[in-house]
Amino acid sequence: MADSETSDQLSVFLQSGIYRFESSNAIFIDPVRVINRSYTRFRVSPSAYYSRFFNSGNANEEPRVSSKSRKRKRKEKKPRTLNEREELADQRHQKARPCLLKAHESLLGATDLLVMMQKLSDGCSFSEHTDSCLPSAEQSFVELESVWQASLYEITLNFNQATQNGGSSLVQYGEQRVIPVFNNLVANETSNDVEADFLNSKYIIPRKSCFYMSDLRQIHNLIPAESDCGFNLIVLDPPWENSSAHQKLKYLTLPNRYFLSLPIMQLTHTEGALVALWVTNREKLRSFIDKELFPTWGVKYMATLYWLKVKADGSLISELDLFHHRPYECLLLGYCHRAVDSECLSIFKPIPDNQIFISVPGDYSRKPPVGELLQEYVPGVKPARCIELFAREMMGGWTSWGNEPLHFQEARYFF
Repeated sequence: MADSETSDQLSVFLQSGIYRFESSNAIFIDPVRVINRSYTRFRVSPSAYYSRFFNSGNANEEPRVSSKSRKRKRKEKKPRTLNEREELADQRHQKARPCLLKAHESLLGATDLLVMMQKLSDGCSFSEHTDSCLPSAEQSFVELESVWQASLYEITLNFNQATQNGGSSLVQYGEQRVIPVFNNLVANETSNDVEADFLNSKYIIPRKSCFYMSDLRQIHNLIPAESDCGFNLIVLDPPWENSSAHQKLKYLTLPNRYFLSLPIMQLTHTEGALVALWVTNREKLRSFIDKELFPTWGVKYMATLYWLKVKADGSLISELDLFHHRPYECLLLGYCHRAVDSECLSIFKPIPDNQIFISVPGDYSRKPPVGELLQEYVPGVKPARCIELFAREMMGGWTSWGNEPLHFQEARYFF
């Protein structure tokens, strides 16, 4: 690539957080840069976001092995025969493997991008933005919502008002709005960030966004009275049955059959919706989606996208062929339309299969913001009406629903 093209790519990346590789269907995302475009006064702390893989001294260190561990080397396990589901999962992996390898090679060849990643990694020490990185007692919204006083809990939105003082702008609290925090649509319709107070914590609400915090039984309250007010981009990250998440007590999981009740068709705009569903690599789950979930929702499967996870130096977070801990997750895309005749789906734009986006992961189960990458396939009205179900953070212009959409909105994640 010519130096001028490289410079242009970096310039676009610095503004957008998205780096498109030449002659490849792969894209690199810096989630922090993308998310920060939703805010005017606040910025997401890179140290807080990339705390797992990006802190100085952690990204490139090899795991330490004690002398006792060296003495007690485990016997190599003999390869076992895969069962039917495992064989199907391996077939999916082998099909995607060449695309994943090519995408990773594109990243390793973009030396300008790798240098920038390393500089950011070196700067992400806990000495910077200390308040953002120190552990704090997080609110358990799930527990609060389950008690009888839940309807009495209120959140205070502090709408800012800029004033001039000797040529410089000062931000002061203007209007304050106190509203119920659970089972209620809480909206920031302004073009600026809003600071919010709830119990003893502060939260940052991005511009032109809203959230509805409730359990699964209340989601039907989001169904619009008129289909013209429905959503044409629906992103879901369900808490699938997951022994790892259960053991680590990261979040509550639900039996997969519970997700059959999600009113995807009723949430869909008259002109249709693009549905994007995050899934793990378990074949049992993929079979459930293909045979039960998508048909029940009225979603026609179109393509699979892959999120390839890397460290600050560009290396994969685990070996590509590691069976149970592969360094990627899948995003299944499909179209949904209110019309009974499924042939109307042919009017939607085809979606290329096996597209790949690469990023350094954030906190456990935190997904990169991919809404912008999906916009070209979203049918209907522009700007798109977007909703994320089972959301744990918010984006400007989006509606976020779940039992903890404020999880990553706590002020300590920002500076």
